[in-house]
Order: sequence, then structure tokens, then C-alpha cells
Amino acid sequence: MSALTGTPQLVRLVLRRDRVWLPVWVLSLVGITYVSANAVVGTYDTPAEILSYARNIGSSPATIAFDGPPVALETIQGILVYETSLTVLLGVSLMAIFTVVRHTRAEEEVGRTELLASTVVGRHAATAAAMFVAVAASVLVGLGVTVSVLPHSFGTNAALLYGASVAALGTVFAAIASVAAQLLGHARTARGVSLSGLGVAFALRALGDVNDNALVWLSPMGWSQQVRATEANRWWPLLLSVVFSAGLVVLAGALTVRRDIGSGVLPDRPGPGSAGRSLSTPLGLAWRLQRGSVLAWGVALLLFGMLFGSVSKEVQNMVADNPTLAQYFERTGGNITDAYFSTALLLMGIASAGFAVGSALRLHTEEGAGRLEPVLAGAVTRTRAMLTPLLITVGGSALLVLAGGLGLGIADALVTGDTSSVLRLTGLALVHLPAVLVLAAVGVLLTGWWPGGALLAWVGMAVCFVIGWLGGLLDLPSWVTTLSPFEHVPSVPVDPVTVGPLLWLSVLAAGLTALGVIGFRRRDIG
Repeated sequence: MSALTGTPQLVRLVLRRDRVWLPVWVLSLVGITYVSANAVVGTYDTPAEILSYARNIGSSPATIAFDGPPVALETIQGILVYETSLTVLLGVSLMAIFTVVRHTRAEEEVGRTELLASTVVGRHAATAAAMFVAVAASVLVGLGVTVSVLPHSFGTNAALLYGASVAALGTVFAAIASVAAQLLGHARTARGVSLSGLGVAFALRALGDVNDNALVWLSPMGWSQQVRATEANRWWPLLLSVVFSAGLVVLAGALTVRRDIGSGVLPDRPGPGSAGRSLSTPLGLAWRLQRGSVLAWGVALLLFGMLFGSVSKEVQNMVADNPTLAQYFERTGGNITDAYFSTALLLMGIASAGFAVGSALRLHTEEGAGRLEPVLAGAVTRTRAMLTPLLITVGGSALLVLAGGLGLGIADALVTGDTSSVLRLTGLALVHLPAVLVLAAVGVLLTGWWPGGALLAWVGMAVCFVIGWLGGLLDLPSWVTTLSPFEHVPSVPVDPVTVGPLLWLSVLAAGLTALGVIGFRRRDIG
């Protein structure tokens, strides 16, 4: 029996388990790219508008740090790549990380890998199957990106290169996740380390692009963007991605045979002999499990807000030169600056919902890993076990929306000199908290009544993102847009704050949570 025996069978198993999840990822990323490409072409349809974009956006350090090197922005093809690349590059990286960790370390953590190992399955089969599926999904996204941009006067070479750069980055982070899964003993830690690697890659790329130095070549994201599609059309930077990925896959294979199934190469740090007083309560335990997430999300939202705030001047100048954009913002009923801030606060509210949904599903994770039963074996009731961690969900979500608004206000104050915007935007950010909590409550409801479908809460968040970001471009019917709780929140600062929608959204969140608790109390654990 070889080390890869059983890989085709495991590939089929992975595809069956992810028969919904992976198509959603692939179709969402391709769909967003397709719609965004059409929107860009429709928005910048005159030479004057294209030159205005290049002058205002291409020269901004903030947008260069956020979107990458300003390549060929004097052409609509260059603008198209500039506007769509960040979303699809980050998305394909996240898809690859989650797929590999889900089918390697997470499977070992719950004991299914050990069960498979008792059959005719090679030691490297699980990692190989996860890598194969993640890379194949990344290639499908890349092909979809190619097809999405081809109709817009892209040459075949440039379109294929753009798609290949996307697939290459997904492959790199699939390989990074495979190494993290071998080194670390818990899926959450492996995901966290892989996501930290993505953050480091983004930071190195941003610093390298802004300062125009060699730091960009230390980043896998930089390699994908240095192909300079539509301008130089360089294929050779992708060789770096291929060689780096191959090296990491070989390393992952070498690490696999140096550890026992169920454990990582790096041993878990032994804890103290007895728990502190804070861990003797469900709230203390919930905080201990989620404090890292709160901190990481808080820093990310603060930086996210600062990036939005730092380009407010450029957006005003660009809108002034573009009648299409001006018409879009005029539909909001407010001035350009307030309309821009309204969009920024909405996107940061949806981003905060990412933490809220993950936090609300934490109980589902603990149940699946078998760690919930010992908690319930003590003096903790099911109601308390479910509701107490939600205090962290609510408090953490409030901190995150405040962090996003604070970052937006600070950056705008630094750009314009108007310090009053700091407190104003920070306070207005809280308007989105009830909508965030509704999405978290959906996770609680699913955990209580249908734990097998609890992860569908993430689909709800994705739907809200598409409606909030692309709803106007897609011309969705009103009954679809009303499905998003964020559509019922006042569009501050364009619209005044009204208590009614915020109150009934809060009541809805509380009601869904109560229903989830009822279901959790009635069903079997596990």
C-alpha cells in the first residue's frame, strides 16, 4: 500500500461533503467578478471618466495599499482588474484555507481520520485529497474570472493570465493551510495561523506597493499582482507561486509521517494544574475561547475603517468628474460624502457580522468536538450554556462596529481636519448592531433546531453582503433586498436615526434566539 492509496475515494468523499459549500464559494466569487466587471465598464464609459479615475485613485497611497499596484489605469481593462482583483484574491485564499483545514486537521480533531486510517488508506491520502479539491476549486474560480473579463476587450493572453494569478494564490494558501494543519493540533489554531499568513502577505504587498520596493516580492499576493495583467502580461511571477506551493506540499508530507494521528508536530502547551477563578463560570470560559477573535476582528475593523476614511477626498473628486457616479450617489438623497460614509458603515457592519455569526456558532463547534458534554455534566443548564456565550457575541459585535466607525472617523479627520467626524461616525456605526445580531440569532436558531445545517448561517451573511454591495447593480427585486436585515437599518448619515426599525430588529434577534434555546433544550446533544 502506497502513501497515496485511497486518495480518489477521499476526493469523492470531500466533494460529496462540500457539494453545497464549494459551489457556493466558486459561483459567488465568479458572480461578483462578473457583475463588478460589467458595473465598472458601465460606470467609466468615457475617456474623461477613465482619466479622472487614474488621476484620483491611481495616485492615492491608501488605494494602492488596499487594491494593489495601479497598472494601466488609463484603460478600462486596467480599472477593471484594479476594482475586482482584491475581492477575488482574498476570496479564493479564504476558500482554499477553509477547505484544506476542514478536511485535514478538523477531521482529525473529531476522530474521523483515525477511523479512515483503520481502512486501506495511505498516510498522505487525506492531505492529498484536500489539496486536490482546493486547487481544483481555485482553478475553477480562475477560469470563471477569465470568462468574466473576456467580453470587455481583454486579449486572451491577459484574461488567462488574470485568471491564472487568482488560481495561483488559492493554490499557495491551500499549501500554507496544509502545513499549518500538520504543525498544529486544533483546527481553529490552524485556520488562525493560515489567516494570519494571509494578513502578513497583504501587509507586505501593501508596504511594497506603496513604497515601490522589494517587499512586494516577499508576498504571495504580490506575486499574483505583479503579473501586471493588461500591461506587461508577465507569466513568470506565477512560477514563484508554483515553486513555493510545491515546496510547502512536500513539507506537509514530511511532517505528516513525523506525528501521530490526532496530534500536531508542535505539542500543545500544557496548561496549569487547576483553572483560575475566571474559568469556573460559563462566561469566563466563553471569554477565554473568544478573546483572540474579538481582538483580531477589532484590529481588522479599525484598519478597514481607516482605509475607507483615508480615500474620502479622492472619492469626492472622482464623483465630481463622473456623472454616472454622481447620479448613483444622488439617489441616496444626501451629499456625496455622507453617501460614501453610509456605504462604508454598511460594509463594516456586514463585516462585523462575520464575527457575530462565528461567535454564535461557537457552541455548535464545541458540541461537534465533544467538549460540550463535560460542561453540561456539571451544574450548568442547557439554557445557561447557550445564552452565556452570547453575551460575548453581543458585546464583541458592539465593539467591532464601534471600531469600524472609529477608524473611519479618525482617518477622515486626518484627511479633512474636521475632528467632529470621529465621534459622529463612531456613534452612527452602532445603528447597524441590531442587523448584525439578527444574523447571529439565525446561527443560534439553526444550532438549536438543526445543528447539521448550522453553517447555513454563513450563507445568510453572504446574501446580505451581495445585497448590500451589489444589490443596486443587480437590480434585484424589492422582495429579495428586504431579506437582508441591513436593508431595514437607516442609511446613516444620509438618513436620520429612527428608533422603530432598530427596535423591531432587536426584538426579532431576541425572538430567534429564544426559539434557538427552546430547540437546544429539546434535542439530543451530539
